[in-house]
Amino acid sequence: METVHTGERLARLRELMKQNKVDIYIVPSEDSHQSEYIAPTDARREFISGFSGSAGTAVVGLEKAALATDGRYFNQAGKQLDDNWTLLKQGLQDVPSWQEWAADQSEGGKVVGVDPTVITAPDARKLAEKIKKKGGADLKAVKDNLVDAVWGKDKPARPNEKVKVLSVDFAGKEFKTKLEDLRKDLDKRKNAGFVISMLDEVAWLFNLRGNDIPYNPVFFSYAVVTPTTATLYVDDSKLSAEVKSHLEDAVSIRPYGAIFEDIEAMSSSSAEGQEQDSSTAKKLKYLISTKASWALSKSLGGEDKVEEARSPIGDAKAIKNETELKGMRQCHIRDGAALSEYFAWLEDQLIAQSAKLDEVEAADKLEAIRSRHAHFVGLSFDTISSTGANAAVIHYKPERGNCATIDPKKIYLCDSGAQYLDGTTDTTRTLHFGDPTEIERKAYTLVLKGNIALEMAKFPKGTSGFALDTLARQFLWAEGLDYRHGTGHGVGSYLNVHEGPIGIGTRIQYSEVSLSVGNVISDEPGYYEDDNFGIRIENIIMVKEVKTNHKFGDKPYLGFEHATMVPMCRKLIDATLMTASEKEWLNKYHEEVLENTKGFFEKDERTMSWLKRECEAY
Repeated sequence: METVHTGERLARLRELMKQNKVDIYIVPSEDSHQSEYIAPTDARREFISGFSGSAGTAVVGLEKAALATDGRYFNQAGKQLDDNWTLLKQGLQDVPSWQEWAADQSEGGKVVGVDPTVITAPDARKLAEKIKKKGGADLKAVKDNLVDAVWGKDKPARPNEKVKVLSVDFAGKEFKTKLEDLRKDLDKRKNAGFVISMLDEVAWLFNLRGNDIPYNPVFFSYAVVTPTTATLYVDDSKLSAEVKSHLEDAVSIRPYGAIFEDIEAMSSSSAEGQEQDSSTAKKLKYLISTKASWALSKSLGGEDKVEEARSPIGDAKAIKNETELKGMRQCHIRDGAALSEYFAWLEDQLIAQSAKLDEVEAADKLEAIRSRHAHFVGLSFDTISSTGANAAVIHYKPERGNCATIDPKKIYLCDSGAQYLDGTTDTTRTLHFGDPTEIERKAYTLVLKGNIALEMAKFPKGTSGFALDTLARQFLWAEGLDYRHGTGHGVGSYLNVHEGPIGIGTRIQYSEVSLSVGNVISDEPGYYEDDNFGIRIENIIMVKEVKTNHKFGDKPYLGFEHATMVPMCRKLIDATLMTASEKEWLNKYHEEVLENTKGFFEKDERTMSWLKRECEAY
């Protein structure tokens, strides 16, 4: 991770800002669909700042510039940003948010500008309020993205990958049934229709998948669903005859770029109808997600003409059906076998063969092993293959030709996942191939205890991930330790590896949606010492109903079932710090891992030997 020099880029951007009568310019990480992971063509914040992490916002004034990011990326941002930038470490005491910093810079009647397609309508309103309170002029929607103009001919082209049909054998429900369910929801809400902007929601709704964003099987599109129509906005060149046949007469196809003109016309038509019959005014409002862009909201007539809510598709998608849950179990067994084979190979290479392997070479081997398994499509994110101090960089990405050689005397952290037709995986294991220090073993065991505590939890229906977060942190907290990331994120079914609206962590949005049977979520506490080592243990767990001796309030009680099938690192476990119930859980877990994955290694003595050793009972 080298420092990127941004002086020339910033100078060109500031010239464009002056031409557009803008004093401060906002550059978010997200694309027009609020995607967390984006196509290279939309990496505007990375281009202008040099910071390549997945989360953050750049704020550029005519004299100063700031980059705001969260605790996962403090270390990385500190290395990549040059002297043109102030790093705003979000979440730390007395550090302003990027919105507050921008508003402070706007004092004295200055104008703040942003591309309205890359900021949500609610965020735009909140920012505008802060600007006005600080004495700024206003928030201005700048139609043409200024960073794109700076980027010029070097900007990557917009991807145009083919769209594919996902068989109902994997999806578990016909898309026409999903449309019926959505229309019932819209009828209850009394909405004229729903303008869908999130790429994974469009893909899920129509049982389609794409390849426009690396690691995320989505395609650039919008959709509009009304009580009688469904329209998919996507470039026709991306659609095969199979896709068109799949959609049949149930879905109309319109060009991707026609969405803004079409919804403006729809809104005008609704307004005319409203004048004729005021009793139907509520029905004439279109629903948009709180993640929809300011540009979409403006095209529909603004906040008075639309209803903003958490997406009903997002809620439905997060509750996996039985086919999807079965697929999750099956793909995690195959994926677990791939990881065990990889770790056994890596240990043999480093110790028995004394081989020199860098972090990328190791990650390439893991991908090659995974690719041999059934239904493999690709990775679900860049593999975090990190040795020693690099493991302390929470979202570390090794770069080919510019990464470390794996040191068997230091901790090795591997956070990786894959896309399969029947599910999405995400597993983190921290290993040591030599003699770990006492603090490394203690830290690992405290993290493991938190991982187990969360998975063993039983809780009443209606409990949120916000309420459960402390279970995973309690043992670290008791030692005055912690980690600067969430404990769990939702996982898609052959979709985005990070999926809302559920999560486990301290973010306030995790208190808004309770966990439900069918949710698939990660359990990944960690601990990191900058410039020394990092530890994270991640299992994917699924919410299920559990039996309890009582049912206070006559509520069902819920718990978790693990999908991940990979042993914990025996060398790093200090069993003296574990309770009898924790050891019992660990022994049962390892029995299950061995039973489910040993069939893959009947002719692989190396992996079978490694697997049996790591799964020995305590």
